[in-house]
Amino acid sequence: MEKPILIREDGLRHDGRKPNELRPIKMDVGVLKNADGSAYVEYGGTKVIAAVYGPREVYPRHLALPDRALIRCRYHMAPFSTSDRKSPAPSRREIELSKVIREALESLVFSELYPRTTIDVFIEVLQADGGTRTTGLTAASLALADAGIPMRDLVAGVAVGKVDGVLVLDIDEVEDEYGEADMPIGYAAGIDEIVLLQLNGVLTVEEFREALNLAKWGAEQIYKTMKETLHKKYLKALEE
Repeated sequence: MEKPILIREDGLRHDGRKPNELRPIKMDVGVLKNADGSAYVEYGGTKVIAAVYGPREVYPRHLALPDRALIRCRYHMAPFSTSDRKSPAPSRREIELSKVIREALESLVFSELYPRTTIDVFIEVLQADGGTRTTGLTAASLALADAGIPMRDLVAGVAVGKVDGVLVLDIDEVEDEYGEADMPIGYAAGIDEIVLLQLNGVLTVEEFREALNLAKWGAEQIYKTMKETLHKKYLKALEE
């Protein structure tokens, strides 16, 4: 397949966005009544739902930790989430991303408050169009907050890519596939802490610094939307 034009002559991206522009973002919490906490997040065409159960008793019991809660995370892409139907069995990539997201969340949750319990986080990608790990991390963080799990801060995920030599914010699937680099981050804006950072491809030191600043700026915009989404839920609860 011929490489599409990623940066147009007018400087805009293939979908009409500016280099530093996020895709349209939509969020909601409390979307699943049977979960202790849940969230639905859209970054453009990427749609993810997350559910949290716990703190609850650990099974099997020998996995329980005496000084803190065990945080388990499963990131999974639904078979219908991509254009080619994928196997429902967990792939190596899904296992890796489950671990990466779990470690990011572990750094923020006050797990020592719930010894000998488990907090289970399930992330299901319903539709994939680039940035599934960062959308999933955002959804998981919102679901934990919705479940009332104490955390140091919320974490917003976003990816910066390099396409046709230009750094762009919140890359979609086309930019991910044909771009030269992809750098997803998880940023807890309230405490100014990066809890996830990966890089696929090559960036110069200057490009890396610029990409990091762009990613943090984008994550701050997402972080504001996350807080607004949670505020809306509790204002609605007070009104009722």
